[in-house]
Amino acid sequence: MSVAAPSLFTIGYEGSTVAAVGAALRDAGVRVLLDVRAVPLSRKPGFSKRMLAAVMAEQGIEYVHLRGLGTPAEGRTAARAGNIDRMHVIFRAHMESGEAQADLAHAVAIAAERPACLLCFEHAAAGCHRRIVGEMISERGGQAVVDLVPI
Repeated sequence: MSVAAPSLFTIGYEGSTVAAVGAALRDAGVRVLLDVRAVPLSRKPGFSKRMLAAVMAEQGIEYVHLRGLGTPAEGRTAARAGNIDRMHVIFRAHMESGEAQADLAHAVAIAAERPACLLCFEHAAAGCHRRIVGEMISERGGQAVVDLVPI
């Protein structure tokens, strides 16, 4: 009898609040939030690294920043210009770097132990690099990836 892998989720906070994101994470049973932003700063209240970590801790959710799983500057520029295909090419090339591979291995290990969620800015996972990261973790750990939408 095999044991099912813990759930793996993704979430974007664009157009949302830290309270809504926290509620979505709690409702899904997430135990660890994996921040996959290269630069974990935000103009949106509550979403910069230290504040987000503190809010998550209050809710019993561990916060882990994995910088190596963030989109490099060139990829972020492509995404802001609406060139998602170019962003994906840049991001996939970045994922071959040592830092990215080390952080991916760390994410796989965490996601194998407990329900985890990948966090980035974009509301729609389809246009965000977190979808690629989720697929890479899923390939190694066997989890289905579920995109959460904070309300």
